[in-house]
Amino acid sequence: MSTRYALLSRRNFLGATLAAAAARAAPQCPLERFGTPYKYGKLVLSASGEAGTYDSVAVDCPFVFRHGGRFYMTFVAFDGAGYQTGLAMSDDLVHWKKQGAVFRRQPSSPVLKYNAAMNWILRENGLRSPGNLAKVDGHFLGAYHAYPNEGYERGAAVIGLCRSQDLLHWEAGTPILNAEEGAEWERGGLYKPCLLKHHDTYYLFYNAKDHTVGRWHEQTGVAYSRDLKTWTRYPGNPVLRNGPSGSPDEHFASDPCVLRDGDLWAFYYFGLDGKGVARDLLATGPDLFHPEKCDSVTIDVGKPGSIDSRYAHKPSMIAYRGDLYHFYCAVAPGEGHEIRGISVARSRPWG
Repeated sequence: MSTRYALLSRRNFLGATLAAAAARAAPQCPLERFGTPYKYGKLVLSASGEAGTYDSVAVDCPFVFRHGGRFYMTFVAFDGAGYQTGLAMSDDLVHWKKQGAVFRRQPSSPVLKYNAAMNWILRENGLRSPGNLAKVDGHFLGAYHAYPNEGYERGAAVIGLCRSQDLLHWEAGTPILNAEEGAEWERGGLYKPCLLKHHDTYYLFYNAKDHTVGRWHEQTGVAYSRDLKTWTRYPGNPVLRNGPSGSPDEHFASDPCVLRDGDLWAFYYFGLDGKGVARDLLATGPDLFHPEKCDSVTIDVGKPGSIDSRYAHKPSMIAYRGDLYHFYCAVAPGEGHEIRGISVARSRPWG
């Protein structure tokens, strides 16, 4: 599952790494180019709160795209037993209507028995593109991760691909990445995948944890493939590492959303600091292997009593009418349990 291509050898990558390091400049992070400082301030998608529904407890991990002239969002829903994936539709990126669960648990599957969390569908790479989906061999191509046990993210998750012709019915393939074959930083399990194609190569970004008990660390790496079957982990992983003590990503550098803007790749991700605060951050780079972190925070937690007073994290980006929209998971304390839903911020003030 991790054999190397001759043209993508360790020597080639290490050579590219040294060359890029020698030419590397300060990160390019102008807020007027990448920032989305204006929060909507309300949840645009919430848990149903209805017992027995796939989204009864929480909705999480937005992925927003355009298809057939409308906006769609996949989201990961939690019902107390495990994850399943839902789909919502919108005409204005603010008012969303759920279309139901589209990627469900499969009791007979050793991989999807308890969890089926699809996080990304292959789309246009451009940050300011319409965000339309791309097809491979006549199918939409998604990336999922799944945990082996019942409950909330229990056990070491794997990553796989899935395919669909209509966005409503998905066929899951066998896992392409698992924790056991990875390095020490990812042995605790894999998390949210981000899949893109650049030139003739597919790139799969993902975050992972170093162990499964106690307070672990999460960092982000990448694997690549020419045929979607044989995947090679980048020898320089992780490409987004934890920062030093006191930094906003001291414990987590997670949930990558990687898109291209002109001559730069933008790596939106979230960090978890030493105080347990999660917020969305940004790194930029001239290629897919050498992001440089920006000092600014793209989405910060809100004031006490706000929808995102606990966490503001897990980015998904799309452009519309010249504005950048930044969807994220907003978490606030509730009575007996946290309130976890999806909100949005953008680059222009709300009218």
